[in-house]
Amino acid sequence: MADVQTLTVNPARGDPDRSERGGSPENWVKAAALAELRDRRVMTVKLGAKQIALFYSDSGVYACNNRCPHEGYPLKEGHLTEGCILTCNWHNWKFDLESGETLIGGDQLRRYPVELRGGEVWLDITDPPAEERIAASLAAVRDALRNIDRRAEYDRVAREISRLQLAGGDPLEAVRATFRWTHDCFEFGTTHAQAVAPDWLELRDSLARDRASKLVPLVEIIAHLGEDCLREPRYPFPTGEVSYDPDLGAAALVAAIEAEDEAAAIALLRGALNAGLGFAELERPLVTAALAHYADFGHSLIYVYKTGQLIEKLGTEVTEPLLLTLVRSLVYATREDLIPEFRAYAPALAAWDGSGAAEPKVEDFTRLSVRKAMRRVLKSSARPEALFDALLGAAAWQMLHFDTRMDRRSDNPVSRNVSWLDFSHALTFANAVRATCRRYPELWPRGLLQLACFTGRNVAFVDAEQGLDDWRVADPTTFLDDAL
Repeated sequence: MADVQTLTVNPARGDPDRSERGGSPENWVKAAALAELRDRRVMTVKLGAKQIALFYSDSGVYACNNRCPHEGYPLKEGHLTEGCILTCNWHNWKFDLESGETLIGGDQLRRYPVELRGGEVWLDITDPPAEERIAASLAAVRDALRNIDRRAEYDRVAREISRLQLAGGDPLEAVRATFRWTHDCFEFGTTHAQAVAPDWLELRDSLARDRASKLVPLVEIIAHLGEDCLREPRYPFPTGEVSYDPDLGAAALVAAIEAEDEAAAIALLRGALNAGLGFAELERPLVTAALAHYADFGHSLIYVYKTGQLIEKLGTEVTEPLLLTLVRSLVYATREDLIPEFRAYAPALAAWDGSGAAEPKVEDFTRLSVRKAMRRVLKSSARPEALFDALLGAAAWQMLHFDTRMDRRSDNPVSRNVSWLDFSHALTFANAVRATCRRYPELWPRGLLQLACFTGRNVAFVDAEQGLDDWRVADPTTFLDDAL
């Protein structure tokens, strides 16, 4: 392609009687002399803040943004073939300048209407309405979710959220929309994708300092949702609705979840939502159901806790999709308290009477089995907050003493398939227990005994003699500040 020089053209007004050609008359501007463009075949013009590439071909004159929508490579350095196919030579993205379709790649290329007036090239540079641009970006995010495992699509989500924001839209709307789009693609309900989202948003609020870093958490949330439901079919929720009685509804919802009756549980949930109830009114029965058993390796309570945080951050418009997904996960939660390793849980819960007055200590729980840990919890049952501190301290001690040789083994039986997650999850669960049981103190027995399930199980995978020098820091405050 011949050498191309940039031609800067001052915006000029078209004739007032040409408004019917598309866009306001003042948005039609003279871009170049047709003879010059015919000689050069391609050239760029600067019209206000827009840098536009002009192409002359046997089929006509075309105008588009000079920057490729992928990574900004100048399209004037591209290649135009017969059929008006423009190729960006940087990553081989291809655009049909006639139809506007992106043939290879994802993002749409902005084109501009062209008129030839008396030997001059005029362009309509009218920007689409903000609402249209926002809607187009949201549609593009949804399209990208279909192939989110490709790195190019991950990056595309970032670009589309940026375009949405530049159009004046709320970037969080891309996250809200993704929850709505994907909520029925999770066969067994909530996953880590929903649970981690409020923490990403908190990082965005507390640590991100510029537009780029504020974008990262949103892309991570959307990509995680996309990956977890990638190529999954829809799993429609039951459509029934049952009136949610103010006095009996909570107990009925807990009972439906306990019976693993998704249709009944969802019908009650819909009745509650249509009666104007939100997460605040439904939290008690949801956490009660989540702690009814040592369920799903503690995920159930964590998911309820995190769903509440997520609704608080994103607003009530995500309440229905998030709670539908959450209730489904509670219905299908696994029951670890039914396997031999944790069968001591149910008898211990039945024996809890709150009379145990012993002083709980961290060392009480660092090396006790599940059964012995249950007995020790009952001896200290009169002091739930102190007991929680001791169990949390034991879980932290065990994490510091994890025998990392277990993490690298590939020949263990399933029952000894242990990793860092077993230890970090005890801390995550403990955080949910603390937040939940302080609001609903009647749930302390369940939360504390289930936390003892974690410490009792992890006993077999610690190395008590392991040195801690590598983990110690001289100034914890400075260390945490630097890490953040």
